[in-house]
Amino acid sequence: MGYRTIGKQPGEKATTVGSIIRKWKSFKMTVSLPRSGAPCKISPCGASMIMSKVRDQPRTTWQDLVNDLKRAGTTVSKKTIGNTPRRHGLKSCSARKVPLLKPAYVQAHLKFANDHLDDPEEEWEKVMCSDETKIELFGLNSTRCVWRKKKDEYNPKNTIPTVKHWWKEVEI
Repeated sequence: MGYRTIGKQPGEKATTVGSIIRKWKSFKMTVSLPRSGAPCKISPCGASMIMSKVRDQPRTTWQDLVNDLKRAGTTVSKKTIGNTPRRHGLKSCSARKVPLLKPAYVQAHLKFANDHLDDPEEEWEKVMCSDETKIELFGLNSTRCVWRKKKDEYNPKNTIPTVKHWWKEVEI
């Protein structure tokens, strides 16, 4: 019988049937053989430990994760640890700095937006917005990284709230 005829019975393509037959002729088995390449140094248990820590604390550093695995008995490099969250769709990105808004401020902003939702465009042309420049005299000026998905950049867990004072801006 041809490959097409054999493949019609189980509903497989002729190429699939051909590869199974070639595998049987070469290895006398049809199961998949182990792939080439080095095995993963981080066990599935270690990977789940990394992912749970990263989900709970997105600002976790690579060094913290290395130390946690070292305590668990696995010694790996920072790069190896960085691969685990990437496999689960997370990236190491700079944390967004956002103003710290109290719930009362959020409600006031929402009320303002709903009140002016139907205002014509001519009204908004009369509004002037000011732009402020941030000059940091005190506090940390370095960027901090968080593990996050692209769509979660403004999730409160992934941001650094800031408060402006008349003499400085402070990160909380």
